[in-house]
Amino acid sequence: MLATHISRAFFKLCHGNQLVYNTCWEDPRLDRVALQLGEGDRLIVITSAGCNALDYALDGPARIDTVDVNPRQNALLDLKLAGIRTLSYEQFFDLFGRGKTDNWEAVYTDAIRAELPEASRQFWDKHGKFFLGQGRRPSFYFRGTAGMFASWINWYINRYAKVRDDIEALLAADTVEQQREIYESRVKPAFWGPYIKWFMRRDAALSLLGVPRAQRKQLERYYPGGIAKFVEDSLDTVFSELPLKDNYFWRVYLTGEYTKECCPEYLKEENFARLKGTNGQPGLAERVHTHTTTILDHLKGADCNYSHFVLLDHMDWMAEHMRDVLGLQWQEIIDRSDDDAKYLWRSAAVICEFVDPITVNVGGKTRRLGDILEYNRELADELHQVDRVHTYGGFSIATLRRDGVSAEAAAAAQGAGVLGYAAGGRANKKTNRTTGTAADGGAQSAKNAVSPDALAHSR
Repeated sequence: MLATHISRAFFKLCHGNQLVYNTCWEDPRLDRVALQLGEGDRLIVITSAGCNALDYALDGPARIDTVDVNPRQNALLDLKLAGIRTLSYEQFFDLFGRGKTDNWEAVYTDAIRAELPEASRQFWDKHGKFFLGQGRRPSFYFRGTAGMFASWINWYINRYAKVRDDIEALLAADTVEQQREIYESRVKPAFWGPYIKWFMRRDAALSLLGVPRAQRKQLERYYPGGIAKFVEDSLDTVFSELPLKDNYFWRVYLTGEYTKECCPEYLKEENFARLKGTNGQPGLAERVHTHTTTILDHLKGADCNYSHFVLLDHMDWMAEHMRDVLGLQWQEIIDRSDDDAKYLWRSAAVICEFVDPITVNVGGKTRRLGDILEYNRELADELHQVDRVHTYGGFSIATLRRDGVSAEAAAAAQGAGVLGYAAGGRANKKTNRTTGTAADGGAQSAKNAVSPDALAHSR
């Protein structure tokens, strides 16, 4: 179809030579509960903006390999790693907390530049302007394609909806009840008009956020009202049901900067010190290594197995356009997995149907992934309920069982709840719609949800 062709072309244009993600939009607080990382563990993760790889490092795994086909994403993580090694905490927070510095040339040229790999050095030689705090996008967090979208949203808030003071009040609210009152009475009526709904349905707009047409189609297959309604319901949950005090994802998106009280873990002073190292001892950041390649090619050349895999949402696109390659990738994943390895991925799809039918060779036998992946659907549902980002339809946690999933585990994974959760998928609770049984798991209710307070102290 012409629309599909145009959408793919625009997506490629946005992503072909751009930094896409300037910050990670997956909540690592959930991941660390799900993964239970510790000494000796070896983790592979898609780089994105690198924030979460640094977050995982705080749990002390032996090695974290970050993989991304976009060299600009690895350049960003390389910049953070070099900054951790060479800068003071305040200098580092200026760059990645405030998103700007008054002294870029000295900080970059005198300290960071010599620590960068050549490809990353070439990128930042050209794009250091991202941190100058100048122009119409005066923060690093308004740069890149996702940052361009954030900048436009802030223009809309300031100039069209005219709710900047209300947004500031919302972020400063002490309780969820206060948030709800501000959001429902002042912010939502002004913000969520027909223009923004029309804009959110456009593939071009979603491409800036790294959301291809395939992901939108997967979500709309099961979500009443489609992408615009999904986003509206997500915002309702974030701003009226979950605490904003520590929601650094939406704070940086709405203001262009973090605060020291509301920021990713790697930007907190005590954690920066652990990542940097003290008294001549190497810091935890030295265990993080960047690779510009595909997961498939990295695993083919890897010299070790891995205990944990964080696959983000990249399989959504592969399932639509590269299903054969996705099968090859899973074969390499299984071959390079420790026994009882853990896998974590997200999906735009409320019901993720494309993973379990994939076949792989295990011990000389052809097996479906659905027969060797043991899902922890209850934990996925509990965590997904309190996801501070709240923009994914599905969240899956699985453990490798080479000898096959037990009958008891398979039965436990086939819950029969009414909210329509599948592998951690998020239902449209306002319509109380049951989505039925997915190929990689049954619908399951989200009962006994983990509280934000409990998660905050789970480290």
